[in-house]
Amino acid sequence: MPDQSKETTHFGFRTVAKDEKKDMVAEVFHSVAAKYDLMNDLMSFGIHRIWKRFTIDASGVRRGHKVLDLAGGTGDLTAKFSRLVGEKGEVVLADINDSMLKVGREKLRDNGIVGNVSYVQANAEELPFPDNYFDCITISFGLRNVTDKDKALRSMFRVLKPGGRLLVLEFSKPILAPLSKIYDTYSFHILPRIGQAVVKDADSYRYLTESIRMHPDQETLKGMMETAGFDLVSYSNMTGGIVALHKGFKF
Repeated sequence: MPDQSKETTHFGFRTVAKDEKKDMVAEVFHSVAAKYDLMNDLMSFGIHRIWKRFTIDASGVRRGHKVLDLAGGTGDLTAKFSRLVGEKGEVVLADINDSMLKVGREKLRDNGIVGNVSYVQANAEELPFPDNYFDCITISFGLRNVTDKDKALRSMFRVLKPGGRLLVLEFSKPILAPLSKIYDTYSFHILPRIGQAVVKDADSYRYLTESIRMHPDQETLKGMMETAGFDLVSYSNMTGGIVALHKGFKF
């Protein structure tokens, strides 16, 4: 067995020991959890709501379904799924970060969403659920923070029911060169300043920007999902490819 402590991975643009990344990512999200929703609105000018609505519409979720909202954070998707699955359905909001999970739980309960939602602190690479359990799995703006993405995709495939679908909503590669230049200027020069002003933490938002650039592009992620076992894998670009929704099925 190789010594994992000597294996490396990316933490933004930095190269770090593979077994250190999880704790480093955790510190980022501990720092930003309390104002995560506010920052999402500021960073995306509110457009993240449209991206998430598109994801919900592509989910095929209906009454009685079991849904896993992985890296679900503050629960935007969970809230929508809770209403769709009804009393006989089940939604699990799972996140590796306890600070994010706490914020999500408090927000959803304050909004009266109880009963069919449960909360699980879980690592996407080793999901603590039975085989063939969920009708739908979503991971929204979380896959790029996972240390071993291939392992995580295989774990998602395992817990998905035959006939079920995985939806990966994630920042991706802009498909228009002029947009890419504008996006880079905004991401590297303006976004960290917003993070400093609102959260008093420019470094965390600098990491989040770098993690987007290190994330696989649309075709690469499609291939990774196919390698993990998913069929009929496709993706839809939104906002010029700044964000993409990947969809794959288990048959």
